[in-house]
Amino acid sequence: MILKFRMLSDENDNFVRDFEVDPLMTLAEFHDFIISSIGYDDCMASFFTADDEWQRCREFTLMDMGDTGYEGDDAPLPMAKTSLAEIIVADYSRLIYLFDMFADRAFYIELVASSEPNPDLTYPRVAFENAPVPDQYDPDAVDSSAGSIFEEMMDDFGGDFNDDGGDDEW
Repeated sequence: MILKFRMLSDENDNFVRDFEVDPLMTLAEFHDFIISSIGYDDCMASFFTADDEWQRCREFTLMDMGDTGYEGDDAPLPMAKTSLAEIIVADYSRLIYLFDMFADRAFYIELVASSEPNPDLTYPRVAFENAPVPDQYDPDAVDSSAGSIFEEMMDDFGGDFNDDGGDDEW
């Protein structure tokens, strides 16, 4: 089985990356893959599972925090000891990847599909990319002049949509 995740940024509506990965990949390996695929320098980072409203739930840290005084479900877990499959099995299909702890900057990652592996492909891999990655060190260096990819994709459907998702012409 291969998992397909979509990564978005709230800093640039155009930025999209789709990753196809093995579910047995640890979060530490996923972190390394993300960093190398987007060209960031290695950094302290955390993954959080997220609920349907993107609220942070369980934290997974790059470094094993050892005994932090937290107990039970509040204790951060090490990325190296947690696979993607363990999180997906726990009914979490959304992750927040916090890559800048000081400025609270993150990417939003959601499971969008699963499929059988293609024997002609090597995993993990970037399956789709759109727009340059936001600057790792300067959140103000975003070029958002091209408009939103979401709006461009919705334009393909032709028609105006109101807030409730219905077509205004009906």
